[in-house]
Amino acid sequence: MPSKSPSFPGPLTARGAVLAVLLSDEDQTGAEPLRGRVTLAAIVRTLKRKYNWPIETSSFPSNGADGRATWATVYSLPPAVVAQALDAGGRDWLKSRAGARRAPPRAFE
Repeated sequence: MPSKSPSFPGPLTARGAVLAVLLSDEDQTGAEPLRGRVTLAAIVRTLKRKYNWPIETSSFPSNGADGRATWATVYSLPPAVVAQALDAGGRDWLKSRAGARRAPPRAFE
């Protein structure tokens, strides 16, 4: 069965914020769209299942802020997937995110 092509979520959604980080190779630092609403793992799972992104997961032992042992997880996209996505409309999608964030709020008429 052929795999489906990845699709882009809404540019101003939490899913869009996480995908933008994965496509731009920036570090996710618990950006505002994620705080207190939903876990990063849940968003990644949705990007994988609903939007068909082949996100890779790597976990390793770490220390929590309180000194207890825990696990840290890193999410990434393969470089070839990023290059293909950027060429297939990803650059425009990233620009639409930037433009939409700068637009002033519209007043009710």
